[in-house]
Amino acid sequence: MGASLRALRALVLLAGFYLLSVVLLAVLGLADWAAFSWLHGALAGKIVIGTVVLAIPIVRGMFMLRTPRAEPMPGVRVTEAQEPALWRAVRETADQVGTRAPDEILLIDEVNAAVSEDAELLGLRSGTRRLYLGLPLMTGLDEMQLRAVLAHEMGHYANLDTRLTPLIVRGRAQLVRTIGHFHDRADNAEAKERAKQEKRAEKRIAKGKKAKAIDTEGEGITYRAMAKIYTGYAHFYMRATLSSSRRQELAADLASVRVAGRDSAASALRELNALGSAHDFYMSSYATLGVGAGLLPGPGEVFGGLRHLLDARSAELQEMREDLSTEPASPYDSHPALAERVARIEALPDDGRAGQAARPALELLSSPQEALAALEQVVLTPEALALTRVSWEELVHRSMTTYVGRGAEEIREALTAEGAGPGLGDLLDAVDADPAVRWRIADRFPKSDEARAATGRTAREFARPVVRRAVERLVTVELLARGAARWELSWSDQATLSYPVPGFEDELGPALDAVVADLPDTGLLRKLVLAP
Repeated sequence: MGASLRALRALVLLAGFYLLSVVLLAVLGLADWAAFSWLHGALAGKIVIGTVVLAIPIVRGMFMLRTPRAEPMPGVRVTEAQEPALWRAVRETADQVGTRAPDEILLIDEVNAAVSEDAELLGLRSGTRRLYLGLPLMTGLDEMQLRAVLAHEMGHYANLDTRLTPLIVRGRAQLVRTIGHFHDRADNAEAKERAKQEKRAEKRIAKGKKAKAIDTEGEGITYRAMAKIYTGYAHFYMRATLSSSRRQELAADLASVRVAGRDSAASALRELNALGSAHDFYMSSYATLGVGAGLLPGPGEVFGGLRHLLDARSAELQEMREDLSTEPASPYDSHPALAERVARIEALPDDGRAGQAARPALELLSSPQEALAALEQVVLTPEALALTRVSWEELVHRSMTTYVGRGAEEIREALTAEGAGPGLGDLLDAVDADPAVRWRIADRFPKSDEARAATGRTAREFARPVVRRAVERLVTVELLARGAARWELSWSDQATLSYPVPGFEDELGPALDAVVADLPDTGLLRKLVLAP
């Protein structure tokens, strides 16, 4: 379907929303006419009031709520003077696709690239074009893969997709808002009726009478019925626009093949699949690990540290490159299933461009580290930027030390409640003085229903591992406080605790077991941990 026909269809679909609204207003007007013609008095007045109330959300949806102009996503705007190599690659790609290059490039913090255009006159007049380019995306791609991604986005410009998008989005927004108005009014009507019945019930109870059950069924039903009419059209609207959107994505994929080659285009999509999951994991497990301890990695490393993870987990990433989704992300996702897109590309004839040598995409930037640091200043909150910056090694050690200390608060509180001090030595002294203190301490921890019902020896068997874990926490806190243990950073696995001497962990297990034995022995643990 050509751009003209797609524009016409977008206009027809948007007009359909207004036509539906006009028809509903006409029906309500007809109801008013019938009320005055056939009915009289209060009943006719009630019908007119009801139709006016129903008409308000329709009119608001048509005229009173305009779709606001989208604000550019937060990012670092880079000029051609600042990043000549990147701009050159973007311009060359636009020329190869056969479209005008973007007017602005913004570096963002996502595994994504996107284009927008501030088109005017319902998309008939071109406007400012922006390219959003994720630094995490560039971190995981080589230059040819990046050019494939850029060609895909430039393909949307060439097909006029970016001009038509505001028109389609306007229709969706109007539908969503109108439906929301009706649901809001239905909820308000239900809430008012509930409040009225609850007040009536309170009065009856105050008089010693039995209150009736609250029943709001049927309240707001007219509003919800109107919402269903618009919802039905919304489903049709989404199906009609999404089929076109998915064809546009496939057409843009062909542009990426023409520019970068079949293999680079396919591998870029596979890499995107892996990078998305890797980036999410990295941000939650590494970049923000120290936030609870008041720490962040050094400047440029909040987003830049992703490269360390990618280097260390190549085997896991390869699995994700192969495991492609066979379904769209949602029924309304504008992109076809990733597996379908890759299969279409890889089924194309060999174009002889396999194995092209390409530098890492980040090398297109004059200074990747400076760009990464600048991005932090734009997208991080003032609170995050105020956190202490440390090296990755210090971040892991200090963060984990803080969290382990917090995790030991429960056992410290239990010890204090038993009249002992909060440290490991205090616990061992208390056990030597009264072995039963261990089971009393365990009673202060949360229990399962089965453990709560147990008695005698069975209860002690439930309590024994609880006490052992608590003692082990205090051992870790003690070693960290003395500088005898350290948390070690690992990009391929979880952080690990490095103990003072080889074989320490092998001796620790029996020492902990001795503390929680029926006849406890604290000597092994004292010698292992507390001895000078």
